[in-house]
Amino acid sequence: MNSFTRRDALRYGAGAVVSGVAAPLLSSQSNPATPSRETSDEICFMRAVDMVTAIRAKKLSSREIMQAHLKQIHRVNEKVNAIVTLVPEDQLMAQAAAADEALAHGKWLGPLHGLPVGAKDLHETAGIRTTFGSPLHKDFIPDFDCRLVQREKAAGAIVVGKTNVPEFGLGSQTFNKVFGPTRNPYDLNKTCGGSTGGGATALACGMVPLADGSDMGGSLRNPPNFCNVVGLRPSPGRVPDIPTNLGWFTLSVPGPVARNVTDCAYFLSVLAGFDQQCPISIDQPGSQFAAPLDRNFKGVRVAMFRDLGLPWEPEVKNSVHAQRKVFESLGCTVIEAEPDFTDANECFLAWRHWATERSFGDQLATHGDQLNEYIHWHVEEGRKLNGPYLSRVEARRTALFQRLCGFKNEFDFFVLPVNQVLPFDVNTHYPTEIAGVKMENYIAWMKSAYYISVAGNPSAAVPCSFSSTGLPIGLQIVGKHHDDWGVLQLAYAFEQATQVGKRKPEIT
Repeated sequence: MNSFTRRDALRYGAGAVVSGVAAPLLSSQSNPATPSRETSDEICFMRAVDMVTAIRAKKLSSREIMQAHLKQIHRVNEKVNAIVTLVPEDQLMAQAAAADEALAHGKWLGPLHGLPVGAKDLHETAGIRTTFGSPLHKDFIPDFDCRLVQREKAAGAIVVGKTNVPEFGLGSQTFNKVFGPTRNPYDLNKTCGGSTGGGATALACGMVPLADGSDMGGSLRNPPNFCNVVGLRPSPGRVPDIPTNLGWFTLSVPGPVARNVTDCAYFLSVLAGFDQQCPISIDQPGSQFAAPLDRNFKGVRVAMFRDLGLPWEPEVKNSVHAQRKVFESLGCTVIEAEPDFTDANECFLAWRHWATERSFGDQLATHGDQLNEYIHWHVEEGRKLNGPYLSRVEARRTALFQRLCGFKNEFDFFVLPVNQVLPFDVNTHYPTEIAGVKMENYIAWMKSAYYISVAGNPSAAVPCSFSSTGLPIGLQIVGKHHDDWGVLQLAYAFEQATQVGKRKPEIT
């Protein structure tokens, strides 16, 4: 949704305090005075939960943590182009000093006290440039924070800047005309995925300990999958999406990205929780996600995908199938089975067309030459839709959900790959063919991700292996309706058993 439409929807107030104006691109900024390289590296790859513990115990200051991350940003970011707007360093250090001063006076600011956080460039940030990856908004500086950022700041976090996205978040390859592409930290010639590509890359490179994101067709899962980090697509309504003009819309959800499952769950504890401005908000506290993730999985039934009737790059399919033994080692009963996803593709495309036409249809007449081909396609297709057709699409979607409920009565979790391909060339906008099968549009290669979006079940992307060429491969763990906690618990158990996520990119 464009920034002005979203701003109109936020009439209840401006929200959090302005945190800084837009800064120049990173290449034009000077290096800050920072701790030694060894100290910086150690800090930047600590778990976020350990950073918080160290701050509270006064073993690390927020200033030390901020200095270490600024040093890492200046050292690595120009290689990957993940953080595209950085808050001026003096403002960031002032906020870190204020967090330290508050603690010195016995005031704890919240679960993210003094931690740096990267905000997706689709999320409005008061006083910080928010471009949506579009030339139309390349100089836009909001005067308000979206709800996601409000909650981060209320928890004591410091927003360091904005992470790169595809234009308006469309497509799962992060590039745009404003900032260019974000590169995969494990191979700079490959894509990091999208649309939370900048956030996942910044995490993998140790430039931020936490990053927020959003997901319609796989954007909280594909970039973590390509960058060897963790992402969770929460249940719709778990994290309020405000501002919005489509309050009942369930395909698009905001959520957390982190380097490990513990941090991802901890971040969710801040972002989640009931909000009366969100009509689908789940009336449960977010604090439940800060609890220990340990669980006994003996006898838990896990369905391992077959092929979903989709084409796959062999290494992706084989790598995920090979994880069966890991789940069995956890005590799970693993059976090769998958739900019937009939109509999932049609349902997803219909509602994506509809939502995009709602957001950009009016702009096509006035700014059509500045909107990319994806928007043109969605708007044109959206205008062909009518009420009777959409009612039948929604009936098919309901039937799909009910089939999945029946499937989940037999199984507690469903495991499958996040995407059907490995990270591809950064100059390729999208794969046009997989295993000899032609892709019918720019997002067809993401069906393994967006089939899950249609049903609305929570799903986590977790590292599982590397390809023969050293590229990350992740898997999806899908849970029952509203069982975000169960998904995180199984993801944590899998992570602890494999330790694949600990492999850092060489460029760091």
